[in-house]
Amino acid sequence: MDFNVRKLASDAGIFFSRAVQFTEEKFGHAERTELDAHFENLLTRADCTKNWTEKIYRQTEVLLQPNPGARIEEFLYEKIDRKVPPRATNGEILGQYMLEAGKEFGADTPYGSTLIKVSDCQRKLGGAEREFLHTSSISFLTPLRNFLEGDWRTISRERRLLENRRLDLDACKARLKKAKAAESKAAAVPDFQETRPRNYVLSASASAAEHELRVAQTEFDRQAEVTRLLVEGIGSTHVNHLRCLREFVEGQVMYYNQCHQYMQELQGELGRTCTDSPAVDSHSSSGPADPSSVLNPPPPLETDALQIEDVQPPASGTRNAKVLFDYKAGDSSELSLRADEVITVYTVPGMDSDWLIGERGNQKGKVPVTYLELLS
Repeated sequence: MDFNVRKLASDAGIFFSRAVQFTEEKFGHAERTELDAHFENLLTRADCTKNWTEKIYRQTEVLLQPNPGARIEEFLYEKIDRKVPPRATNGEILGQYMLEAGKEFGADTPYGSTLIKVSDCQRKLGGAEREFLHTSSISFLTPLRNFLEGDWRTISRERRLLENRRLDLDACKARLKKAKAAESKAAAVPDFQETRPRNYVLSASASAAEHELRVAQTEFDRQAEVTRLLVEGIGSTHVNHLRCLREFVEGQVMYYNQCHQYMQELQGELGRTCTDSPAVDSHSSSGPADPSSVLNPPPPLETDALQIEDVQPPASGTRNAKVLFDYKAGDSSELSLRADEVITVYTVPGMDSDWLIGERGNQKGKVPVTYLELLS
């Protein structure tokens, strides 16, 4: 293999000169060329953007995929340019387990039928989560990663070149300063015949140092302008990241709205199932309790003894409540409800905390608290 010995020696000399200049600056034995305040502010802003973008990117990864093993697997697939195989979400896996359990217990049993209903909701939630992860990765994570792996790498490379140009410039300044000092010292010596050749050498050395300084200054100024243009582009990076952040928030809003809708539908369906189911006498049954009794517990005996039509609202303590789901009255002491209507509610002494007295016009009856949203 052929080597350019001259270039290798020149590169080694430049590296040594930069190392000496850097060391002397650290010990305070050499002066350093400072950038203007505006340029320094731009560099500080660029560093701040990089640091926080990196932290936000890493934590968003953790939010979207809490499993470290899965994140490593996805990273490896991306590095070898292969598509990540589809992976079921936790909600979809839970839904599948519930579906299989419900079929085994029997779809005609209260527990089995409820498991099947909940499994369908869990699969819907898992599908919504999958879509949210996909859109967030494209609209938010990918732009952040592109900045870190693309634009920032370019900025870092040009900043390293600028630092090298600055070290070269300051080294040239130091050499010129030494040459001028030597020339001034030689000029102070009496002009004997034997000192003239040395004076000519010193003058030539100073001229060469001046030429090197002009070249180094030109290269430094050119590199400073390139670097300045790149770091000024951080402003457009912020605009792009702002757009991506809004898309990420919109995706979250859509995802959580879908989840809320699915859960409301499930709660309403389970509530209707409970009210349509026959009552189970807990004293005569030796088997496990009906799950509907947990979702819609029967009122205590003391409440049953109350004559609803004779109950008067207290002087204070009445509140308005919004009905969340339709409710079918189980008997004449209860009040049927329609979703989204607003009724007046209050409690009376001795009444179960899971129930309130509700009034709608001239109608009055017990209503379950879980079906209401109390208004201020």
